[in-house]
Amino acid sequence: MNRCPLRLAGALFALAALAAALPAAAQTAADTQPAVRTFPAAALRGEMTVSPTPPVITLDGKPDRLSPGARIRGIDNRPVMSGALAGQSAVVNYLREPAGNVHEVWILSSAEIKLKRPNTQASWFSIGSSVDTETPPAILPR
Repeated sequence: MNRCPLRLAGALFALAALAAALPAAAQTAADTQPAVRTFPAAALRGEMTVSPTPPVITLDGKPDRLSPGARIRGIDNRPVMSGALAGQSAVVNYLREPAGNVHEVWILSSAEIKLKRPNTQASWFSIGSSVDTETPPAILPR
């Protein structure tokens, strides 16, 4: 009588029981959420309110519109549907599409709101030189 399969099954059962007894390393929302995300340089800052009938929104009190296929990311960087935000306001970073509609939106966490961001019209393309005016000339590479 061959008892090897029974011994193997018993050993696997013992390993499974041992693994179940070990404490589980649970991830919390704080572990999975980065403290501050990086945003594109052209992203603008504003306060967005989604109307009860998306894709109509207001940005900084002015009527605006989400583009078809607009992407909204929550503070955990997961996608959020515009209908779920109907009637709500949030401080956001956003990008526009070439037609002028808001195309990408990031809802900001309290840590991200504290970071300063320009709220001027930025272009998708950088025309001209990108001269660093903040670094002292003695430190710049030659």
